[in-house]
Amino acid sequence: MILILKTGATDEQIAHVIARVKDLGMQAHPSRGTYRTIIGIIGDETKLREEPLRAIPGVEEVVPVLPPYKLASLEAHPDPSVIDVSGVKVGGGNLAMIAGPCSVEDEDRMYRIAEQVRAAGANIFRGGAFKPRTSPYAFQGLGVAGLKLLREVGDRYGMPVVTEVTDVRCVDVVAEYADMIQIGARNMQNFVLLTEVGRTQRPVLLKRGMSATVTDLLMSAEYVLSQGNSNVVLCERGVKGFDPATRNLFDVAAVPLVHSLSHLPIIVDPSHATGRPDLIPSCAMAGIAAGADGVHIEVHDCPEVAKSDGPQALLPAQYEELMVQLKSLAELLGKTVSPLPEAFA
Repeated sequence: MILILKTGATDEQIAHVIARVKDLGMQAHPSRGTYRTIIGIIGDETKLREEPLRAIPGVEEVVPVLPPYKLASLEAHPDPSVIDVSGVKVGGGNLAMIAGPCSVEDEDRMYRIAEQVRAAGANIFRGGAFKPRTSPYAFQGLGVAGLKLLREVGDRYGMPVVTEVTDVRCVDVVAEYADMIQIGARNMQNFVLLTEVGRTQRPVLLKRGMSATVTDLLMSAEYVLSQGNSNVVLCERGVKGFDPATRNLFDVAAVPLVHSLSHLPIIVDPSHATGRPDLIPSCAMAGIAAGADGVHIEVHDCPEVAKSDGPQALLPAQYEELMVQLKSLAELLGKTVSPLPEAFA
């Protein structure tokens, strides 16, 4: 950590800062310039994070040298992590292809969509049993009944399933039925929920908040990792932009940025990022080309009757066509769409 002192800091103030650092058990190395003094601190930075160093007279800025997300950083884990979702590998050249409707709906439709996306090459089936909606009057999901149906469909077609948890009171029941627990964008900084989900040891799909920085995303992942759950997959799903042409702004640069900072895998969600089926294929391809470890896409066989987010869903035939392209691109990049495990084959 580096302390940058104010211009004109007195000798007494500099001496006091050095003494305070030593009191904390650290080593202080001052460097005097023409206008400013910089003090380098050597030691365990974790001891300093909760200290009000900027309150020390003469200190203008505190600059951490190491990232605050210790467990999520490359320093902690130099090799890319590979997350196992009930036999489906994510990361390290293994691609997760998550597909399914936004919400768990009627039984026949769920079975039909699962059969179609599996045939196209999807390896994880998605569907929301609990739906956090902007309006309290919108469809909120089928709840536990939806979880049970999602599990039955996954078992029938041999696919791990992922669904969102929205409340700490539902963590245990979601963990009972789902192979992977999703934390949605609205809950990315719900730290109590992150902690509880971390304790389940279930793989976690953590979506980036609509106004969150990449550092914010990694700090949220740190909450899960701090509970001993190392099975975290990040998801870039778009951030708020000023152009109403798309639902959100697809920040494809976040993918290589995350890989430069963290060992955790990251996938992309062009459905929520764009909200437009005509843009989803291009953005999905761009995500994989940028280094994403998978793609999360909403698929519905009749979007006009979908309970939620119908306008941004691909038709099964469109998804099948896209999967052909994604598989070709993956092969070109030396990556593989992770096969379903033998137990699910």
